[in-house]
Amino acid sequence: MNASSPLPPPVPQGRGDDALALYIHWPFCISKCPYCDFNSHVRDTVDQILWRDALLSDLAHEAALTPGRKLQSIFFGGGTPSLMPPATVAALLDAAERHWGFAPGIEITLEANPSSVEAARFADIAAAGVNRVSLGLQALDDVALRFLGRAHDVREGLGALDIAQSVFDRVTFDLIYARPDQSAEDWHHELTRALALGTGHLSLYQLTIEDGTRFATDAQKGHLVELDPDRAADLFEATRATTDAAGLPAYEVSNHARKGQESRHNLAYWRYQDYLGIGPGAHGRRLGQATVRHKKPENWLKRVAATGHGLQVEHALSPRERATEALLMGLRLDEGVDLANLTRKTGITDLIDPKAEQRLTALGFTTRTADTLRVTPAGMLLLNAILADLVVT
Repeated sequence: MNASSPLPPPVPQGRGDDALALYIHWPFCISKCPYCDFNSHVRDTVDQILWRDALLSDLAHEAALTPGRKLQSIFFGGGTPSLMPPATVAALLDAAERHWGFAPGIEITLEANPSSVEAARFADIAAAGVNRVSLGLQALDDVALRFLGRAHDVREGLGALDIAQSVFDRVTFDLIYARPDQSAEDWHHELTRALALGTGHLSLYQLTIEDGTRFATDAQKGHLVELDPDRAADLFEATRATTDAAGLPAYEVSNHARKGQESRHNLAYWRYQDYLGIGPGAHGRRLGQATVRHKKPENWLKRVAATGHGLQVEHALSPRERATEALLMGLRLDEGVDLANLTRKTGITDLIDPKAEQRLTALGFTTRTADTLRVTPAGMLLLNAILADLVVT
């Protein structure tokens, strides 16, 4: 397997329809962060051999349904995939290459916690074939890290980043901002420091209180107060201006990259290309079908043992459902959506409410060039409301 060759640029929108992306979910974490609503679980023990074999079975099931396709990207998400034994990572990548084959310069990403224990395994993970790592730094401030429930401190996180940059072809990391009482000056200092660390990609997320999390409980009890929405909007605009000036402009609502360093895997989602999802709770879109795996790890394992796969839901999407999903995903991107191409794919012509588009364009929230519809940077602040107004469902 030659996973470390230079990555070609992402496929332009509207091309590469045969490209295939693969998502592999590892659901386990050492602890549950108070802001996290992802499908992550804490278990005292994990039978690594059992889990490796179950993931390989789930993988083989999807491969049998998508012959003749090559993988352009693989993403190990979680949970905390850096807790996987490197041998398991290697086994899954070897199986994926046998089943599908790899496109030249395939992007293979693994999410990792920036602890010194996990960083010590980075070289073995890279040797297994991973060529891009996504680090959950989340903050460059020790007080903020404690608030976010992170186990590492800034020193340990930056040490892990140094190791990652020495062994992986590409490195990205996450930061959470718009934290309670965070000032514009504090965030500017933190973001400027982050940009100086030399990665070609950053994921910058505003803190949101998700149902079912500990932060949601704290908010209900009055123990946590979200940042004022106007101040959060100011931070969003300042973030875009700062990253743009540094050469890492926003190419999606929360993702920023140097040209050619965009996440190819995430672009597959946002451009509505086919992607396969295996492992507990993983979602997929393949051949016009939506797939969902069993969410609870134990239920997923039982399903795999009984049937050879972890599927809970598998249903055909109507042309309008596919068109709507493609719009909702694609309008997150700075490049926008080619409406003519989308109509050719789905046959749906009345995708956009013309009166809503006219109104939103007059307000400076949307723009259209030929057949390409885009949400402007000003519109990205109100993206959910704009999509609800604009897209005909």
